[in-house]
Amino acid sequence: MRFPEDVNDDVLKRLRRLEGQIRGVQRMIEEGQDCGDVVTQLSACKAALDRVGYRLVVAGMRHCTTTPEGSDEPPELDADELERLFLKLS
Repeated sequence: MRFPEDVNDDVLKRLRRLEGQIRGVQRMIEEGQDCGDVVTQLSACKAALDRVGYRLVVAGMRHCTTTPEGSDEPPELDADELERLFLKLS
């Protein structure tokens, strides 16, 4: 499955930002930061990663469940496959 360039760009930007957040959490642990602050940052990282997954599922709904115009090929994803992917995120 290939996503449109705008989706790829958005997802890669989000993942790079998340990579920085994870490095920040690593630094917090190395520096002995407060446990509550570390857990709060981990929670923010998890939420950001979930948003990346949802962005991809939404893109899949828009771009991979429809037949390309003028094509007899079936869609890349059917509703069952899309549901399976969505449930993996929960």
